[in-house]
Amino acid sequence: MTSNIKIIVIALIAAALGLAAGYIFFGKNGTGGENSDTHTHEANSVSTAEETWTCSMHPQIRQPEPGDCPICGMDLIPLEEGTSNDPLVLEMTEEAVKLAAVQTTVIGDQLVAGEKSLRLSGKVQADERRASTQVAHIPGRIEKLLVSFTGEQVNKGQKLAEIYSPELITAQRELLEAIKLKDINPDLAVAARNKLRFWKINEETIKRIEEEGSIQETFPIYADESGIVSQRKIAVGDYVKRGEALFGMMNLSKVWVLFDAYEEDLPSISIGNQIEFTTPALPNQVFNTRVTFIDPVINPATRVASIRTEVNNSRGLLKPEMFVNGLLKSRQKSNIQLSVPKSAVLWTGLRSVVYVKLPDTPIPSFQYREVELGESLGGQYVVLSGLEAGEEVVTNGNFAIDAAAQLNNQASMMNQKVLVKGQEAPEEELPDYTAETPTAFKQQIELLAEAYLPLKDAFVATQAEQAKQAVQPFLEALSQVDMSLVKDDAHMYWMDQLNALQAHSNKIAEIDDVEAQRKQFDFLSQALIKTIKVFGVQQDTFYVQHCPMAFNDTGADWISDVEEIRNPYFGDLMLTCGWVEEVIE
Repeated sequence: MTSNIKIIVIALIAAALGLAAGYIFFGKNGTGGENSDTHTHEANSVSTAEETWTCSMHPQIRQPEPGDCPICGMDLIPLEEGTSNDPLVLEMTEEAVKLAAVQTTVIGDQLVAGEKSLRLSGKVQADERRASTQVAHIPGRIEKLLVSFTGEQVNKGQKLAEIYSPELITAQRELLEAIKLKDINPDLAVAARNKLRFWKINEETIKRIEEEGSIQETFPIYADESGIVSQRKIAVGDYVKRGEALFGMMNLSKVWVLFDAYEEDLPSISIGNQIEFTTPALPNQVFNTRVTFIDPVINPATRVASIRTEVNNSRGLLKPEMFVNGLLKSRQKSNIQLSVPKSAVLWTGLRSVVYVKLPDTPIPSFQYREVELGESLGGQYVVLSGLEAGEEVVTNGNFAIDAAAQLNNQASMMNQKVLVKGQEAPEEELPDYTAETPTAFKQQIELLAEAYLPLKDAFVATQAEQAKQAVQPFLEALSQVDMSLVKDDAHMYWMDQLNALQAHSNKIAEIDDVEAQRKQFDFLSQALIKTIKVFGVQQDTFYVQHCPMAFNDTGADWISDVEEIRNPYFGDLMLTCGWVEEVIE
């Protein structure tokens, strides 16, 4: 039954094509003479020459006949007139736009005001002003310790230790003798009492000594302040001098919370700004505080300044060295500026990426645009350059558009250097961070390159399944690279390469066609070659090798740990095609 239906459908299609051909052949002259026959061949040749098929998600694909997209496998569609060859413009069908859930917003000059939000990280610290040291007010030997470990809570007036003091025994005897002579020389008794008071013996004890007429051999030491014992500097049997430190104390009823603020954020921070913060140790607690001090000095190692806040900690929930995450909100002045929604921006930093929907195009077209952004205000970024009022920017679905552009080798946030048709490729100038890159980061890049080599070998063997398996250790090595080891411009450059390496590795793991995988392997290799050149390696030697015939003679590079050529783009078909372009040692 199914085969009969197919035959009927084919017959109908053939009839329709026959009517169309008849119109072409005879539509104008109404006859099938010699001239008509000549026009028929010309019309057929023109029709065949002009008919082109493309992919709705990969517009760079151009084929003279229908079929499947070699990248994604979707059915090819006829290429409509008026399409663009501009690598900065991605064209999509209406169906693809709906699938990507693309939404746009027309931007314009508007009154920009409100709160600027900054996310800050920091730590809880003890309030330095509430630190104290408990000292011995009399010299002697420690006979007994009532507070014996760090971390113990001590209250003001609490008994801490007992001390045996020969000097104090002598002073008591002097007092008792002076009392006997008070009728003859009353000043002598007053001086003896003052000597005991000088050693901070309380009036009760002095009065008891006078009334009982007996000498007290040991005396207690009482806490001068409340707090937590942070240091214990004595033990039972130790001899101490007057004024010698016994304990270090911290009062944690109020604590500091110190946040790190990058120097570019400091103009937006003022004394009195409110900060709302949380700590992983207390996930359901939200604390509020205000900025009380901004460090006037930038830390030269971290390039941050310390922002200090004070928090009441009467319940003892916050403990020194706890990590916190804060959100600072500062009020900004109102002024009229061009702004763009934050959801439209794909990249952070000074140079950011948005996609602009082009007006009056026969099919939906989105232009890659680099913009310079100012400060963040609420849900908007101030636009310094790159956009004009009235342009329509993509606010939803821009990740899908950028991913499609990246896979098409068009301009995207991970592939910024593409050519406009007719231009010659300029030689890319790579930065050199080899001198400032830490050894640990170079070693991690070496491990990444070593994990790449089995993936290259899988393509030499032309094994798609082997490539899908070999890319997993590469992704694992990629996740182990510690990006915090590189700073500033070097850090941002690594983030660019990291995004490219992740995207193309994941694509290799998703697709089954080895030729489509090789295209992604080419992009991955480019990013890894740049990474090794820019940051350097510690011990290994790598060979950058080139095949001039890959991808219709456009050429492609790869990395090898041996000088011998084993071509991953052709495998056994042209195993030794290529040469060593560069040696990285």
